[in-house]
Amino acid sequence: MKKYEVYKNIRKRAIIFGLPIPLFALMMSSIIASLLIIIFSFSFLVVLGVLIGNAILYIALTKFTHNPQLFQVAKVFPKIISNKKSTTNE
Repeated sequence: MKKYEVYKNIRKRAIIFGLPIPLFALMMSSIIASLLIIIFSFSFLVVLGVLIGNAILYIALTKFTHNPQLFQVAKVFPKIISNKKSTTNE
């Protein structure tokens, strides 16, 4: 019988299929849009393209989840915040 471990870090961050909630919602909206494309198109290449596109999106989102520094361009906050007047040596 297979054992399942209890996910105890729910307060830390809720994760569904390895993705946080906003990225999971993005993935589900992509899947719904791709289902609409598949329903209204009758081409086998379009179906394959949509499936490959969803797979690439899922892989990219999981990579982004595990390494969020990939898209961080600059630091938002300084290292030190101080009310001290800066002195210059003149």
